[in-house]
Amino acid sequence: MDKKLKISDYLLIGSMLFGLFFGAGNLIFPVHMGQEAGASIFQANLGFLVTGIGLPFLGIIAVGLSQSSGLFEMASRINRKYAYIFTTLLYLVIGPFFALPRLATTSFEVGLSPFLADTVKEPFLAMFSLLFFTAAWFFSRKPSKILDYIGKFLNPLFLTLLGLLLVIAFTRPMGAVSPAPVGKAYQSSAFVTGFTQGYNTLDALAALAFGIIIVTTIRQRGVTNPKAIALDTIKAGAISVVLMGIIYTCLSYLGTMSLGKFAISENGGIALSQISKYYLGTFGTIILALIIVIACLKTAVGLITAFSETFAELFPRFSYSFYVVVVSILPCLFANVGLTNLIKISIPVLMFLYPLAITLIILALLSPLFHHSKRVYQVTTGFTLIAAIFDGLNAMPMGEHPSVLMTNLLDFAKHSLPFFSIGMGWIVPATLGLVVGYIWKLVENKK
Repeated sequence: MDKKLKISDYLLIGSMLFGLFFGAGNLIFPVHMGQEAGASIFQANLGFLVTGIGLPFLGIIAVGLSQSSGLFEMASRINRKYAYIFTTLLYLVIGPFFALPRLATTSFEVGLSPFLADTVKEPFLAMFSLLFFTAAWFFSRKPSKILDYIGKFLNPLFLTLLGLLLVIAFTRPMGAVSPAPVGKAYQSSAFVTGFTQGYNTLDALAALAFGIIIVTTIRQRGVTNPKAIALDTIKAGAISVVLMGIIYTCLSYLGTMSLGKFAISENGGIALSQISKYYLGTFGTIILALIIVIACLKTAVGLITAFSETFAELFPRFSYSFYVVVVSILPCLFANVGLTNLIKISIPVLMFLYPLAITLIILALLSPLFHHSKRVYQVTTGFTLIAAIFDGLNAMPMGEHPSVLMTNLLDFAKHSLPFFSIGMGWIVPATLGLVVGYIWKLVENKK
């Protein structure tokens, strides 16, 4: 008989999922937005939540409704070869080639760098990276334990430390929200600017990447019925995004209130450092260092686990344990050697993949309406692919003398694709592809 999850199970899985999503970037973005939005923070935060938690939740729902074991199975509805290429690229970029090295460097820069002299930062970064990825490897060795490690241990510790800082800040606010100056970008349309800020968290990609962990974890709790797994995935996801929404809101308002004592900082990491030091002195800086390191570590564990489980399934020649070792060593090297160049290459690939990931989520959600037609999946993805190429090109470093061809291509995209300038030029082609694909399906059915 199929087991049913208890409320405690949903809370634990929701805690794990929140822990996987919520890295250092998720801490830093809303604080900086709060400082820039000023008195318009309510509208800005609302826009941020639509994309910052809305898109990841849609991704979780898509994984659940598709009743698939993860991204590869979902992408196979388009084409099996496409699924291999898309899944491999996505996991490589949000794994060892981009997100994982950044987790180590971000936690070092924000958490530990303030305590060190410039002359010793390089060797300390190397030492820290080695310790960071050794810990990440240790927690990732057994995927069956990830619920305990993150859901029961790392995430509660993270929430306790962050909660301490937030409670102190809201009981002793630095300044009021209403008189806070509004930054230029938020003066005309704070909601839209907040919307694009949330879009840039890239958590929609993470939702697809972590899908395999959620499904595996629910199965390990004794649930085997595909419909029950789908429903449990959505319920656990709802707990996770509600928690994310509450913390995003608190952090964004914290950023606005900090304007009572501090000027707008270059990024949210500097702002958080100033805030924690203001309230708790040197102890506050230590608390923030722990918050940042734990935030990055739990996300790293999630990415290593998801990467290794997926690659062991796609390329079964090597074991899960082998992939865990490889994907722990590579980012450790990249965090210290040539990360800047790696980021230059990775960001265009990331911006190319993002529209394709969002349309896959939308197609999975709408799939019952067009009876899971392969034709609709393929045509919509084909149209989106064209816009995604332009998005990738737009994110490429141009240098001082960009080529005439590149300039002409980007000019064409700016004039031909609505919303291209805010990184959402894929919307119209994807919608058009969906309509064309659906009509094509209807015509084929009549024939």
